[in-house]
Amino acid sequence: MDLTLKVWRQANAKENGRFVEYKVKGISSDASFLEMMDILNEQLVTEGQDPVAFDHDCREGICGACSMYINGRPHGPDKGTTTCQLHMRRFKDGDTITVEPWRAKPFPVIKDLVVDRSAFDDIIQAGGFVSVSTGGVPDANAIPIPKRKADLAMDAAACIGCGACVAACKNASAMLFVSAKVSQFALLPQGRVEARERVQNMVAKMDELGFGNCTNTYACEAACPKEISVANIARMNREYLAARVIAPND
Repeated sequence: MDLTLKVWRQANAKENGRFVEYKVKGISSDASFLEMMDILNEQLVTEGQDPVAFDHDCREGICGACSMYINGRPHGPDKGTTTCQLHMRRFKDGDTITVEPWRAKPFPVIKDLVVDRSAFDDIIQAGGFVSVSTGGVPDANAIPIPKRKADLAMDAAACIGCGACVAACKNASAMLFVSAKVSQFALLPQGRVEARERVQNMVAKMDELGFGNCTNTYACEAACPKEISVANIARMNREYLAARVIAPND
């Protein structure tokens, strides 16, 4: 298939960016979106032009690096899919595809489609550690955990930190990301030791970094490639309220 790409080009965070139009031809419908971008870059290098910078790593949908806004949607048109899992069969011959980076103040553009998502790392660091006794490996059933809670914790832990939730939110809120990271520990007994400090510190860091507030539009859940539930936001709010009531001056 032959396609027209409108790609956001920006030299660095200080320069103004703009859309640049490119033509790519003979793209296989079985190619992934990132493979199509590779073909574009090979074409640009051959022509002596600067290739388009974009993040990628595992290309298996588990690292969260392949973050692109495609035709106005984080990761493209498919639900529950990362950019690297998106295939060109979702587009038609002759289509025009607009590709741009995440748009959020806490995610400044580094170059082209690459943004600085280290704010998420700062939030994770603010959450601290989990106390686990060292020594021999305990039996798998040594700590009884209800299956429902174990399943919910695993669902929350599926978050890959790609930032699609922030990009989709009109307020650039990181509540879905933070709540998933809070929930994956709060639901398990191993995470209860530092639970109060964790939720307060992570929420405080999120606010400090300039992420917006949640107004319950559910855009974050709709855009999340791992379909993390907004129920985690409610759980985080309960955890935060309980922590403030117990230790209001911490």
